[in-house]
Amino acid sequence: MTPPATAPPVISGGPETVLDGAAAPSMARIDAVVHLGFAVLMVASAVRYVMRHRPAENLWVLALAAAACLIYGFIAVLKRRRRLRPGWIFVLVAPWCALVLVAPSFAWGSFALFFLCRTALAGAVAHLATGTLAVATALGLFRLSGGSDIAMLLGPLATGAMLALILDRMEHDVRVQRRLHAEVSAAQGQLAVSERRAGTIAERERVAREIHDTVTQGLASGVLLLEAASRSWPGPRARDDVIKAGALLRQNLADTRSLVHDLATPGLDGVPLPKALWQAAALHLPQVRVQETGQERPLPADVRHAVLRVVQSACANIKRHAGPAQATITLGYLPGAVTLDVYDDGVGFDLARIDPPSESGGYGIRAMRARVEQLGGAFSVESTPGEGTIVAVQLPTDGTLA
Repeated sequence: MTPPATAPPVISGGPETVLDGAAAPSMARIDAVVHLGFAVLMVASAVRYVMRHRPAENLWVLALAAAACLIYGFIAVLKRRRRLRPGWIFVLVAPWCALVLVAPSFAWGSFALFFLCRTALAGAVAHLATGTLAVATALGLFRLSGGSDIAMLLGPLATGAMLALILDRMEHDVRVQRRLHAEVSAAQGQLAVSERRAGTIAERERVAREIHDTVTQGLASGVLLLEAASRSWPGPRARDDVIKAGALLRQNLADTRSLVHDLATPGLDGVPLPKALWQAAALHLPQVRVQETGQERPLPADVRHAVLRVVQSACANIKRHAGPAQATITLGYLPGAVTLDVYDDGVGFDLARIDPPSESGGYGIRAMRARVEQLGGAFSVESTPGEGTIVAVQLPTDGTLA
């Protein structure tokens, strides 16, 4: 008999054991093979017994065998419908033990009952049922040999013990595998939660940078222009400042609407990058100059977007903090990378005394650095009080820096 090798998909847990979706079809096939084997063995054993015994001896033995078969079939149906109670197994084991003791020809059917007990019972109860079967089978076969063949006595006992140990080990391994699977599933769930949390934080930081580089900077520049206009009102310069503030606020409104709709770069996607940089910078510094070095080529959308935002933020900072200053933007194309330098000749500042972020500002340099480093680039600022400032950026255009 080979069924022991295919029994491991079951975890003994009594009649209430629920199999995994993948294990259930396999277990159904194993049960079918075991039941078919039991039927074949019972027919063969009955034929053997009838041929070897007188008719007077056949009637009550065959009646006992038929009763055992009926109980076996009833239990098989209950087990398939998951309605089997442990007590029914012992209702089968008792007449079966009597049968193999008086008619050892039926002993081979004990293999099927052995597996039925292991799949329907768990723990000590399963060992009690299978042990009883093994002992009764051993005694029956030993009696069949006339009490002269010790192998008939020890064989079923040793076979039952080995099968029990093997099945116990298989069931233990399956339990460990299920526990590990549950732990992995729990860990994956925790990882998914962590990834969602990290994604939420990253998205908040990204939106904060976008708002800082568009809405905040634009509003700040508009406020500066309106304050300048109020100081020179009603002179002609005030009118120019109001016109510039209106244009800046209209552009800022467009930026805000675009930010609401997927945070795209407003109105600059189809413009050559040098011109787009000038348009972004001129909102804050009308006299800004843009220079190019190297062979111009299309840039990845995220790199182009980052370059534009850095220019916007840097020029807004120059407008707010550098005083009357001239600015120059230098865009350079390198193999596998693009560089950006934003220079102004303003008052400069002490890098060691950058204010922490607050409601009044302090996000500019940090937002630019975060934006660049998120794309694997390098960001640096050089400034000395009274000597101007340089914002330098290098971004990879092929995934890695050259």
